[in-house]
Amino acid sequence: MTGVRQLGCIIKEEILRDDLKYYFMSPCEKYRARRQLPWKLGVQILKIIMITSQLILFGLNNQLVVSYKEENAMTFKNLFLKDYSGVDEEDYSVALYSQQAVYDSLFYVLDQYRQLGRLSVGPISYAEEDGKLLPLVICKEYYKRGNVEPSDEAYDIDLDHLGIDFLLMLACFPFRLVDIKITFQLKGINLQTVRSHELPDCYVFFVTITFDNQCHSGKIKIFLDIDALSSACKNWKISGTAQKNTHYLLVFDGFVILVCLTSAVLCTRSIVLAVKLLQRFSRFFRENYNHKVCKTDEKEFLNGWYVLVIVSDAMAIVGSILKMEIQAKSLTSYDVCSIFLGTSTLMVWVGVIRYLGYFQKYNVLILTMKTAFPKVIRFCCCAGMIYLGYTFCGWIVLGPYHEKFEGLSRVAESLFSLVNGDDMYTTFAQLKDKNSLVWLFSRIYLYSFISLFIYMVLSLFIALITDAYDTIKNYQKNGFPMTDLQRFLREQKDFPPSEEGSEMDTETGMGHPALCCCRRYSNVKIALPHIIKISITDNLILSKVPFYDDGSIVC
Repeated sequence: MTGVRQLGCIIKEEILRDDLKYYFMSPCEKYRARRQLPWKLGVQILKIIMITSQLILFGLNNQLVVSYKEENAMTFKNLFLKDYSGVDEEDYSVALYSQQAVYDSLFYVLDQYRQLGRLSVGPISYAEEDGKLLPLVICKEYYKRGNVEPSDEAYDIDLDHLGIDFLLMLACFPFRLVDIKITFQLKGINLQTVRSHELPDCYVFFVTITFDNQCHSGKIKIFLDIDALSSACKNWKISGTAQKNTHYLLVFDGFVILVCLTSAVLCTRSIVLAVKLLQRFSRFFRENYNHKVCKTDEKEFLNGWYVLVIVSDAMAIVGSILKMEIQAKSLTSYDVCSIFLGTSTLMVWVGVIRYLGYFQKYNVLILTMKTAFPKVIRFCCCAGMIYLGYTFCGWIVLGPYHEKFEGLSRVAESLFSLVNGDDMYTTFAQLKDKNSLVWLFSRIYLYSFISLFIYMVLSLFIALITDAYDTIKNYQKNGFPMTDLQRFLREQKDFPPSEEGSEMDTETGMGHPALCCCRRYSNVKIALPHIIKISITDNLILSKVPFYDDGSIVC
């Protein structure tokens, strides 16, 4: 009976080793080993082709939508802004410096709006609701009471604001005026999508023209902003193949969803299989070697690539559903759909790196990134503290004197450009010598930042990656450090106790862990072994099992 138990121990070990070897094989090795087609690899290749094609089709359509909105914004500026030059200075379109110019611009907007039907060359018209035209609205914000005498250095201002009708505006101009807003709605149809064999969308444009006098500097800025809301046209009739092609695109999107679901199911199945193998491997080591599996080996079973693929599949499915809704004119969230589709496509192409890792030349780069990533993250956290300090300092000190330091986001972008050697001289030259103290501080600030980050931080950053690359190259030349999992797959019995294993040994009072079936015959001379065949399910595994002439097993 002892020999049977020991034989069962060996059979169990060989089954586990065979399953582990098969799990960690590449798709080509699995095909050569068991002639099993790599369905998961085929699904991933098909998914890459389909998702990329879907993204291109949606991107071309989205590009038409974006260009339509941008060109309409330019059209409205040319139609409603007097003396518009076609170039926006900073954020505003036109600047006014005299009272007469303000009056002329206000009445120009009203006159152009009244003649819109005869002026516009595009399909633009007034917005209606229940058969009635929606009115143009003019609101003014001003100080209730305002008396400003610069010559006497005196002012008397009531900070409460009030919006009133345009006709009452003239009485308080110009000192008490804060801003004037003119709002109206227009409707249009994006007919250019017809040429892409897609049904056109109807748009409502919410136009706001603002006369901004908040600075009270004698310069009134004019802003024109539009918000566009698209929807399916109520009454339409079109001849041709647009509707037919729409059905084809809906079928294609449905097939993409089916492929992504298949990919997610296969990857989930692989994760479940990996967890079960890890449990079997851990239980086998604990029962037979009194040894706990180390964290490095546990990570080998928890494949992050599968998680990445599942997340990309989920985002692709959501994006495809949104695209189908947009295609059917039930939804108009182009931005949300593009985020899902774009992110899923990014993850899909990043996932290709997993299959490149099976080739040694590409695997060097992949292992270098994997090895250097934790160190790089920790290094960036430390360098980020210094970077934030320079960001806040530059914003508060140089913001009033330099346009690149006016806001926190702009400061961060400018400093990042300096780190990469972009616009260095321009950044130095644009700071005018109006305040000697600030000018001197700016030179110390910029020189110290550039010297610190380019000559020290970037050099250390590159050194981390170079060190990881040298380590991987050295491992490929002299061999990678062996883990318990790799020793087990190579049928080695000498498992050095890990930190977890050493604690376990201390508790049980045992020395180095060994096979349970080997302790009884540790001091017995091994007889000449015979060769036997052990049948395991449908596969035949040839195992060399030495045993004595009386039939007892020797490990």
